[in-house]
Amino acid sequence: MPDTATALDHDALRRKYAEERDKRLRADGLGQYIRLESEFADLATDPYIPITPRDPVTDHVTFAFIGGGFSGLVVGARLKEAGIEDFRIIEKGGDFGGTWYWNRYPGAQCDTASMIYMPLLEETGHMPSEKYAHAPEIREHCSRIGKQYGLYENALFHTQVTGLAWDETRKLWVVTTNRGDEFTAKYVGMATGPLHVAKLPGLPGIESFKAKSFHTSRWDYAYTGGDPEGAPMTKLADKRVAIIGTGATAVQCVPHLARSAKELFVFQRTPSSVDERNNAPLDPDWFAQVSEPGWQKKWQENFVGNLGGGFAAEDLVQDGWTDLGKRIRNEIMALPMEERTPDKIMAAFEGADNEKMEEIRQRAERIVRDPEAGQKLKAWYRQLCKRPCFHDQYLQAFNEPGVALVDTDGQGVERITENGVVANGVEYPVDCIVYASGFEVGTDYSSRAGFELTGRGGETVSEHWKDGMRTLHGLQLYGFPNAFIVQHTQAANLIANVPHNIVDHADTVAAIVSEAERRGAATVEPTAEAEKRWVDLLLTGFGSRFGDTTCTPGYYNNEGEGLGKEAQLNVGHPAGPLGYFSHIAAWRASGTFEGLDFGG
Repeated sequence: MPDTATALDHDALRRKYAEERDKRLRADGLGQYIRLESEFADLATDPYIPITPRDPVTDHVTFAFIGGGFSGLVVGARLKEAGIEDFRIIEKGGDFGGTWYWNRYPGAQCDTASMIYMPLLEETGHMPSEKYAHAPEIREHCSRIGKQYGLYENALFHTQVTGLAWDETRKLWVVTTNRGDEFTAKYVGMATGPLHVAKLPGLPGIESFKAKSFHTSRWDYAYTGGDPEGAPMTKLADKRVAIIGTGATAVQCVPHLARSAKELFVFQRTPSSVDERNNAPLDPDWFAQVSEPGWQKKWQENFVGNLGGGFAAEDLVQDGWTDLGKRIRNEIMALPMEERTPDKIMAAFEGADNEKMEEIRQRAERIVRDPEAGQKLKAWYRQLCKRPCFHDQYLQAFNEPGVALVDTDGQGVERITENGVVANGVEYPVDCIVYASGFEVGTDYSSRAGFELTGRGGETVSEHWKDGMRTLHGLQLYGFPNAFIVQHTQAANLIANVPHNIVDHADTVAAIVSEAERRGAATVEPTAEAEKRWVDLLLTGFGSRFGDTTCTPGYYNNEGEGLGKEAQLNVGHPAGPLGYFSHIAAWRASGTFEGLDFGG
């Protein structure tokens, strides 16, 4: 590993980071993107499972959950374990999986270790095949959970919720959908997912391109050849392909395109930081030794402890996330106690980050044989300004014949023509354009969900959150009885391993519902005072780096504009993820359910 600690000029790095950030700033912010559905409606269908007609559903269930990804599956599993049998999932895809149902692009895999990423491994008895499982295995695991817990029986697939309204008279939720359904549920849960509304760059001429184009979440294997299981994309052998975007998705699929296409043009606005992944198959004998009862929870907590939120004695996961966390912790611990001021702690954090990022930049220079491309692939920002990437083949792909990096110096593609892509004033004629442009993140929650949650007195979530998000434990809202929102904000806020948040919230949902049923309560919700106390507690912390406008523009900071005043509430527990998990575990175990009002 290069020794960069004594060679770095931190002031010069700050200036360089600011210079590169400024290149990316633009006046239109989130307005630079358009929704996949709005302009490319023909791509918004389901290419994997045909939509079949069915009669509208008009029954009643105890619990209805919107979203068939990890959240719906894990909440369903926990409720089934607690004895709640009539649980229904409503999912717009044709099967369980959520983002893993839609994203079947070549090379798709988790970028957090499978042992802590794939939920309910211990409960299902599944051993991941490799340290970072690929998408087909993750989809299969989603199906495994659904089958084991009987979640297919009441599920409504290819169905989108259009309304979710509380009926105060009947003390029930009324659920309506685009399939004509209108049924009731005592409890509802939502996890429509942060990464499910695909977006395209709002480029001039995007509709004028006459050849093939598609978003990575709607990969067209009929055109490229191959399949989601990894078969070679033989139909690209005589094709010139452009991919627009160099984020986490592109990092995974570029190596496959590089091997398959006659020519590949990778259009880059901002390079990703791409550290080594060191993926490898898991050894069954080793797995048998480490998978004692409680192993997955132990691994998840160990991961969090090594991110800097604790003092784990060992590092079980050993990945890029824990490496950065340990570096930061070591820098801080090296400070004498009397010097551990906020400013010096932040300086130690910055120093560790700078060293790590310099190693990642040197890796790009070392691997890529073309010196100019190697320089252009260096990421000039702090590692957590964007989603860190880890891959063992992405940088190497630029050594393949026929692969060209088209760096736009922060400006992005200029426009699309009938025949190709224009960047830096040059038109690149291509046969196919792949948009690796990601998903909506900073838009309004209800807009992304596609419906409003309407609570007591007709108040909507949008109205409840007009001045910023307000919850108890990031899970429940005052004025919205028997409703749960499964996500990470105002809770652990652990973005490095979102499934850990989901499993913990599912445990809480099951505990609350079980207690409400035990008491014979018609409703359960936070009190207004409890919700306010929780939000006040959150504001005692250091806040979040999300929205940091010193970072290069991206979805973390609303494309450089910052997230606005209300975003000060988009934070986690002031003691970090471990602090939250410890708090909520004690809260559940106490049996008092402090802050909740159980109504008759």
